[in-house]
Amino acid sequence: MTHHDSAIQFQRIKVITAGICAVILAVGIARFSYTPFLPLMLNQTDLSLVNSGWLATFNYIGYLLGVVLVSFTNNLVFKFRFYQWCLVIAVLSTIAMGMTTELYRWVILRFIAGISGTAGVILSSGFVLSWLKHHQFKPELGLHFMGLGLGIAIPGSAVVLMNHFLPWDSQWIVMGLFGILFFIPAWFWIPQPQLTQHKTSQPLIEPPRSWMIKLILAYACAGVGYVVSATFIVAILEEMPQLSGKGDWIWVILGLAAAPACFLWDKVANKFGELNTLLLTYALQMVAVIMPVLSDSLITNLIAAAIFGGTFTGIVSLMLTFIGHKFPLNPAKAMARLTICYGTAQIIAPAAAGYLASYYGNYHVALWATALVMLVGMGFLIAVKQDKFTRA
Repeated sequence: MTHHDSAIQFQRIKVITAGICAVILAVGIARFSYTPFLPLMLNQTDLSLVNSGWLATFNYIGYLLGVVLVSFTNNLVFKFRFYQWCLVIAVLSTIAMGMTTELYRWVILRFIAGISGTAGVILSSGFVLSWLKHHQFKPELGLHFMGLGLGIAIPGSAVVLMNHFLPWDSQWIVMGLFGILFFIPAWFWIPQPQLTQHKTSQPLIEPPRSWMIKLILAYACAGVGYVVSATFIVAILEEMPQLSGKGDWIWVILGLAAAPACFLWDKVANKFGELNTLLLTYALQMVAVIMPVLSDSLITNLIAAAIFGGTFTGIVSLMLTFIGHKFPLNPAKAMARLTICYGTAQIIAPAAAGYLASYYGNYHVALWATALVMLVGMGFLIAVKQDKFTRA
């Protein structure tokens, strides 16, 4: 291997590391940390179940706004600057959560933290993918999306340790400061996007509108299935006498299971097809959602957490890959449309789940409703599979 080859390989490691760190910071810390922090906030502050759902909803509204903003601009300089501002917001909004007890300020902070999540999911993945293509590396994002699982496991482990020593507000501040470790490589090692655009005279042939609607509805159902458990799972488990004090550890296990999921599901999809694999992931996630309702045993809920962690990242990567294949000339626009609908479902579901939990005194009805939505999503996937366009 020549010196030049070694340098490029080292640069590749730095670029991929930057992308993973961006996901951990902007999604794992700024967004997912709310889940293990929620039981503490419910116990140590005046935050109610209903308002806890609204905080999650405003976080997803912010994320949706960020995705829409990015999807409507082709200005790469703006996108890169927006990415950098998102990293700063991720750190500062996390720290600020521990510096107030005012509900309206929490709403604002969760909203802008949601916007910062755009840097991890949409922008950094685009920058990394473009760099890989430009340098003739295989354009895969399996390692990049490993950051989703690590973004759950790493902050979750920190919460487990902090629970023994710090109150809720200090934990938010420490978590934000901890995020600086990931901010540095995410800021300095991410490659600036190439300012050249490749044009083609080939006409864009899109799938029929009816086909796209079915796929969008299927993905929206997955958004509901993901967000209810992702938001409330630790609080749900902490309510069970046998699991009290173990919810944070189960959250960590969920993240560890999510980390390698994209690789494994890609292999399954290569053998059985993307839609068949998606149907399997939907079915498994539906089972994982209702398992806490059926049993309060530690082993059962460990298995449920592992299944959930191993399926929600798989659904995201498989769905975006699938739609990218169907829109080879403009995959980013199609992915953005799916992501917007996925995000819209995440806006509605946490608030609805919070109301159901407050009305019934537990999360059982919310979880059954979530499982039903996942079943409906499987129906839409079957409709997509049977569509003439898919079989063409």
